[in-house]
Amino acid sequence: MSISVRAAEPGDVPALVRLRLANAERHVELDRTVYRVPDKERVREYFEEVLAGEPGVVILVAESPGDVVGMVEVIPRADPPAHQILVPSRSAEIHTVVLEGHRGEGIGAALVSAAERAAAERGIHLLHAGVFAPNEEAVRFYSSAGFGPRGILLSKDSGAHRSIDPAEAGGGPVPA
Repeated sequence: MSISVRAAEPGDVPALVRLRLANAERHVELDRTVYRVPDKERVREYFEEVLAGEPGVVILVAESPGDVVGMVEVIPRADPPAHQILVPSRSAEIHTVVLEGHRGEGIGAALVSAAERAAAERGIHLLHAGVFAPNEEAVRFYSSAGFGPRGILLSKDSGAHRSIDPAEAGGGPVPA
């Protein structure tokens, strides 16, 4: 199978929206207390803004003869402020999506490899793949691409959100 990876273009927005929503639906199945399906119109607006020149964000797509079947986003993180103890190092978050029927074909690996090159060209030294532990498939995927643990992110639910209607918390109805 022939896979090509290239920079996303404005004409790719419908495919990017499809990928983001498919990824969201899959994640909601993992844990609906952590993930949601965002509003389709907001997703479209985001991708249009980024592709119109949002500084720093890189979106690459993978094509399999004429069809966009995957994408990767490289989203730069701000350096820690001068009052914090972390050494400043250019870093970015990476988010990879491959459509269900195309996993296991090397598309994700090609996207990550291209994202690493794009990050290096921009002086980004460290990529972070934020994966919640229940997503074992993503942990395996990023681990196979050379990502490994770097500290532990601990969290605690403050309970403050329990009084907020999830539909009002940012993105429309919560899937049943």
